[in-house]
Amino acid sequence: MAEGHRATSMDALGRIEPHEFVAAEKLPLRFVLDQIRSGLNVGSVFRTADAFRLEGIDLCGYTARPPHRDILKTALGAADHVSWSGHEHTVEAIRQLKEEGVRVFALEQASNAMALEQWTPLKGERWAVVLGNEARGCTEEVLGAVDGVLEIPQFGVKHSLNVSVAAGMVCWQAFRSMGPPGD
Repeated sequence: MAEGHRATSMDALGRIEPHEFVAAEKLPLRFVLDQIRSGLNVGSVFRTADAFRLEGIDLCGYTARPPHRDILKTALGAADHVSWSGHEHTVEAIRQLKEEGVRVFALEQASNAMALEQWTPLKGERWAVVLGNEARGCTEEVLGAVDGVLEIPQFGVKHSLNVSVAAGMVCWQAFRSMGPPGD
């Protein structure tokens, strides 16, 4: 460990308990997971949703649902208190969210996309971001149903990120814009 730095006990970090999480004010953001193949990715998104205290997650199509063993492996208990709902069709979930006043964007590489760092959601607004299938991304049907598209600028050969890494980047940008939940 670097000189002058000490490990902090978990108690000193001021973490809330799972039962407190349920009642606590949330960052007004949720993820819509569209046909995610890997339960490990789903579990990682649950863990990220816990870390940023998001409103919840919508699990669509064949995306695994708790208590799937791969979700539980990477969620490390977050699936027990992060709110989630299952939907047969992603577009139906998007329509329902929009009817509830939620602005829905997709995270995808598209010609009309806004760079993630330019996205500045405001306090008082509710948002959902669709994360598409690991291999195919978001379908044209999904892109036609959302209010806009966000894109993470990339400069490497692959031009793709793991879905759970992308989820973390979206959360960080939302936090930078809106601040922590409850502030």
